[in-house]
Amino acid sequence: MWVFASILVIEAIILVPSYFRREDELLMQLEQVSRATVDSLVFLLKQDISDRTLLDTKVKNAIKRSTTILGLSIYLHGELIYTFGEPPEISLYQVKKERMLRKHDLDSKRYDVAFSDAYLGENCILIVRHDASSVQPKLYAFIWHIAILVVIITVFVTSVTMLFLGGTVIAPILRLRDDLIAAGDALIKDREPPAFYSFSVKRDDELGEVMVAFNQMFCLVYKEIAQRKQAEEILRAEQEKSERLLLNILPESIADRLKQGQINIADGFAEVTVLFADIVGFTEISSRTSPAELVELLNKIFSAFDCLSEKYGLEKIKTIGDNYMVAGGLPLPCKNHAESIAEMAIEMQQEILKFSDECGEPLNIRIGINTGPVVAGVIGTKKFIYDLWGDAVNTASRMESQGLPGKIQVSSSTYKLLCDKYLFEKRGKINVKGKGAMTTYLLIGRKS
Repeated sequence: MWVFASILVIEAIILVPSYFRREDELLMQLEQVSRATVDSLVFLLKQDISDRTLLDTKVKNAIKRSTTILGLSIYLHGELIYTFGEPPEISLYQVKKERMLRKHDLDSKRYDVAFSDAYLGENCILIVRHDASSVQPKLYAFIWHIAILVVIITVFVTSVTMLFLGGTVIAPILRLRDDLIAAGDALIKDREPPAFYSFSVKRDDELGEVMVAFNQMFCLVYKEIAQRKQAEEILRAEQEKSERLLLNILPESIADRLKQGQINIADGFAEVTVLFADIVGFTEISSRTSPAELVELLNKIFSAFDCLSEKYGLEKIKTIGDNYMVAGGLPLPCKNHAESIAEMAIEMQQEILKFSDECGEPLNIRIGINTGPVVAGVIGTKKFIYDLWGDAVNTASRMESQGLPGKIQVSSSTYKLLCDKYLFEKRGKINVKGKGAMTTYLLIGRKS
């Protein structure tokens, strides 16, 4: 449309002068038609015109033979001496001073022509009024002819331009646009690059240079994105390994706080149940077992205990030699921490019996449990460990160290929490190091 409108405007501007030329041609034709009558009038004026009646008769006879002359005016020595029909609009002043010899008014369909003294003789001027009603229709016909011609030329030029540009410029640009859309889709959705049109076209022009630049840019970007994604996958895998390793060392909530930059994490808990377990006779077993076999056996036992701690939602604290420590009610407080510890303790006894049958060694376990307030946290800057401090921890350790092989010894604070659901045997008072005499109980099992 832009090309069509541009050509239309340009051709219209160029052909505007043709209109005025055609108008002049039609008026000159009108003047030529009346030339014979004008010549006869000029011949009369060169004779004796003193007899006005005779002049009038001869003028009327001459004008009757013309179909275009409507009137005339004759000036002699600057004075109007004769007029006939419609008076012309050209005045003597316009002829003498402004040198106006022709004047047309197509709206009123009139055309005036002045014949000066150079044509008639000295001091005589003849001004003739013509009927120009036939000029305007011919001009309209000429305008329509020109307009149709301009439209035909414009349509032809526009069509040829569109066909040429469509095949050489527009279609390749649209295909390149489709390639750009497909390239963006492939990069965003991580797809294989499609068969681009621009990859298969070879052009030795500016558009060809654009296609080459697009090909180079896409290949570079696609390669860089592939390398970046590969690096991200490797980084993500390493990060997941680091996360798993960190969560094997610390509780998830504590690990999150460390990653946020907190140091010297310590939280107080009003009531936590702590369990210590020790393999009875492990020193004697280690003396007659190779290090590799000993580590393998200990790993199997503690791995089974880890599964139990995860099963009951407990937090494994640490292992020291053949000693295993687990706690319930932290780092997230819960109400059934004592019951969970009791269930784990009972299943720990069952697990140790299985291992004893499998390895042929007389394995036994001594378990101690206590409930009370503790402080838990992470201190230091290297080899982080989530640890517990407080009297409740020391008491739980004493319940284990001064317990009986194959038995689960609990303090009175734990007994009060579990006595409604579990069976206990009262051991009585024992002298606990650092605590003095304490009443303890042996957990037998669940109530039916």
